[in-house]
Amino acid sequence: MAVSLKEAQDGDLGEVSEINVTPFIDVILVLLIIFMVAAPLSTVDVAVDLPVSNAQPQPRPDKPVFLTVKQDLSLALGNDTVLREQLQAVLDQQTNNDREQRVFLRADGAVAYRELMEVMNRLRQAGYLKIALVGLEDTGQGATQGAGKP
Repeated sequence: MAVSLKEAQDGDLGEVSEINVTPFIDVILVLLIIFMVAAPLSTVDVAVDLPVSNAQPQPRPDKPVFLTVKQDLSLALGNDTVLREQLQAVLDQQTNNDREQRVFLRADGAVAYRELMEVMNRLRQAGYLKIALVGLEDTGQGATQGAGKP
């Protein structure tokens, strides 16, 4: 219980209902010191002898294969438009029948997920299992480009 030392008009000392936070601060400081001392002791240094990787770095392809799903859902291999039915033949021609070559797949932002998955399924059916999804850098013009034009 805290007491006010101001002189009351009637001569009595009045009670103050404010909590004394000094002991609370003392306890917090002691706990802080304990955790500062104990934290470095809780880290464990375990010596682990990890094996050295002997895998050869994969060379980057000289001419990567980019397959693009355009906004109108047409496909483009590089800069050339490709019909969905001819996708396997054109890919085989461009990759020299190397189905282990990675195909970089990118799509317009307006393309639905279902359509992108349909193209991925076509690639899988054609035997191209190494598919990399490519994200284009956002230029800030994305969805608002052309907005307000008739």
